This record gives sequence, C-alpha cells and structure tokens, in this order.
Amino acid sequence: MKYLPFIRKDIQRPDPELVRRAAQFQAAILADVGGRRGTLGGSIQPRASGMKVAGPAFTVEVRPGDNLMFHAALAMAQPGDVIVVEGKGDLTAALCGTIMVTQAQAAGLAGFVVDGATRDTEEIAAGTFAVFSAGTNPNGPTKSLGGRINWPVTLAGTTVNPGDLIVGDDDGVVVVPQENIEQMLILAEQKVQAEARRIAQIKEGNLGAPGLRML
Repeated sequence: MKYLPFIRKDIQRPDPELVRRAAQFQAAILADVGGRRGTLGGSIQPRASGMKVAGPAFTVEVRPGDNLMFHAALAMAQPGDVIVVEGKGDLTAALCGTIMVTQAQAAGLAGFVVDGATRDTEEIAAGTFAVFSAGTNPNGPTKSLGGRINWPVTLAGTTVNPGDLIVGDDDGVVVVPQENIEQMLILAEQKVQAEARRIAQIKEGNLGAPGLRML
C-alpha cells in the first residue's frame, strides 16, 4: 500500500521584503484588514511580554506530547522561518524548551508558535527568541511518534498553510494567507493612517463616535 509523503521539504515562501513590511504592523491591524479572521485562538500567547514574530510558516503536526517531528522541522527550516506546531492543544508535556530555542536562534529562525505546552519559561522570557504557546508544563515530551511536516495544520481553530505569513505580538498571532499579503499590507497602511487621524481628532476634543447613529 502506498502512502502520501509525511514530509515536504520544499515550500513556497513570501518575498522577504513583504515579511519585513508586515513586521511593522500590529497583529491587530492585520487581523482587522483581513476581515476580523485568521487569528489563532486566545490560548496561544507569547511567553513574555514584548515578544514579536514575523515570518513564513514552516508547519509541523505532532502527536500529543511527542516532539519527534518538531526536531525534524528544526533541522529543515530555513533562516527567517516560524515553526508552527499543531500539538492538538495538549498541555501534558512540553514540546520544546531552552535547548531547542537555542538551536533555532543559532539557525536564524524567527520563532516558534506551538499549540501545546513549552517549558523553561524563565529562560525563554529572558531571551530574544519569540515563543508563543498554549501553556507551560515542566514534563518533557516523548520522541517516538511520527507526524507531518509542511502540510496544512490547524491551531486553536485556524488553518495555517506552509508559507503563510505569521505575525505575532502581545495581542496574539494572526495568519495571513500568502496570496493575500501584498493587498493586506496596502490595507494595513491605510488603516494605520485612518486610526492616526481619529486619535488626533479625539485629542482635539472630537469625542463623537464616527459612523454611529444615535436613535
């Protein structure tokens, strides 16, 4: 019996210049111009305030509590990639910690987004590598079960395809489909300008709610 390949080595990534431009926007701005959709559920949070990440998704599916394929992805991902792990939301064992973070940072990766637990929180929080996860647990994982690399994954209710743009900050993580990046950047800049105008109006004393009709 033939099976589909579990590991896809080659993915299409967005232009690095688009990633650089996207990194300048808040996740909230990109979520708004994307139709208030594409954000990971609120369970996925940065492990320290101020962490930010932007880069193409290098997707991984693992069995709950097992990080074998996470390690495989770590060996395959390219500089600037964000490893995005579908860990099924399982919090019984951490899927990564300081050692994997150190390796990823040395390899030039942009960050981890894990729908599962992580550990070594204090050390990770003191560093500069962005880690977003669904929680923490001191238990270590197993390394014996297969999974998939660079297939579509689902994290906290949102589908992520390989090469989609991942942008995360203190508000959480938003996923921008690769084919929509350029248009969303145009809309994001327009929204930033519109919000700046509204803030200026408020500071000048215009406290009304634009677009709200009082009955």
